[in-house]
Amino acid sequence: MPVPFSADDTARLHETLREVVADGASPGGVVVAGTIDGHQTVMAAGVVAPECGPQSPTAHTLYDIASLTKVVATWPLIGRSVRDGLIDLDTPVRDSLPAMNGEAPSGEATVRQLIAHTSGLRASTRLDHYRGADLPLHELLCREPLEDTPGTHRYINRGYILLGLALTHLRRRPLDRFAADMWDELGMHSTFYGPVTRTPDVAPTEQRLLGAPRTWGTAHDDNAALMGGVAGHAGVFSTPADLATYAQALLSADETHPLGDWLASSLVPQAAIEPGLDRGLSWILAHGGSVAYHHGFTGTSLYLAPSTGRYLVICTNAVYNGPARTRLAPLRALALKTISST
Repeated sequence: MPVPFSADDTARLHETLREVVADGASPGGVVVAGTIDGHQTVMAAGVVAPECGPQSPTAHTLYDIASLTKVVATWPLIGRSVRDGLIDLDTPVRDSLPAMNGEAPSGEATVRQLIAHTSGLRASTRLDHYRGADLPLHELLCREPLEDTPGTHRYINRGYILLGLALTHLRRRPLDRFAADMWDELGMHSTFYGPVTRTPDVAPTEQRLLGAPRTWGTAHDDNAALMGGVAGHAGVFSTPADLATYAQALLSADETHPLGDWLASSLVPQAAIEPGLDRGLSWILAHGGSVAYHHGFTGTSLYLAPSTGRYLVICTNAVYNGPARTRLAPLRALALKTISST
């Protein structure tokens, strides 16, 4: 039986959401606390953004979820490709990409290493440095030298860019279309790769230059934007309601279901991040693997507790006011503490 969140749990989460919004962490935000049996509490604070008027965000406000793309798009699509025999986690990613000539040291990283951030690839990713290059992007990335010893944990976006390119090649379909079919199957009808139309129901993100328009409806991540908004590491827009639907689908799938089996295998630690935290396949693992979570740079988070059937969704556009991590830390810390308790 799932362990429901108590009224005290949700009251504390709601109050902390209000506090971080009042302190300027974000114009507003939404937290959803739910369980696999359909119990759900939606908490909101603030406004979508000043330019959107006085309306509060809701479970149906569309947010740029940034690096949650990794666990909402790339991770489950890799799982499907493993299930279908198209990808072997322990073979070099170059085997899943168009043929390349010559040495490709970064292409020797395995799919498992890429998805677990243990590839040793160069961490800094500036696709603008490849402007005007004669080679395709996958080859440019694969020809880069390694920066660390494989097996070393370091969060690296370019690994997920390569995974997205590999999925496109193997499926002979654009990544956004392959992902859209999956989201439709899961009932996530408000989850898309951008761009999306600017409306008051879409949360704007950062103003890059004083006096210039804000980033609004297009990918905040520069590398995803250079790829047309469709990438393995970032670029997806979703709503709190859809992320809750996704979390419930993951937690409801048992190990006989492909989604459940993939989740179970992904919650096995692959590398230590710091004391008390490990990296699974994509997910950060806490409390001995009983909790899995991931953050997005724009101010989003998703937490799963398979053993208690609980999940938490956080959607904010905190990057609207600058770097989000420090400002959102109290809310994220409370979310982890709350979902870990029984």
